[in-house]
Amino acid sequence: MNIVKRFMNDESGATAIEYGLIAALISVGIIAAATTMGNGLSNLFSGIGGKLDTSASAI
Repeated sequence: MNIVKRFMNDESGATAIEYGLIAALISVGIIAAATTMGNGLSNLFSGIGGKLDTSASAI
């Protein structure tokens, strides 16, 4: 019976799960931000490359 009481009062597993969920949420946010930033940079460099091609053909 003592083992059951200790098991019911033990909250260390719940804390670890909470930290794991917080870390997962932060990871998802970082991945979303990196993807958005990567797409923005890709569009920026594509635009710059297009302008360089246009200016090079005008010479």
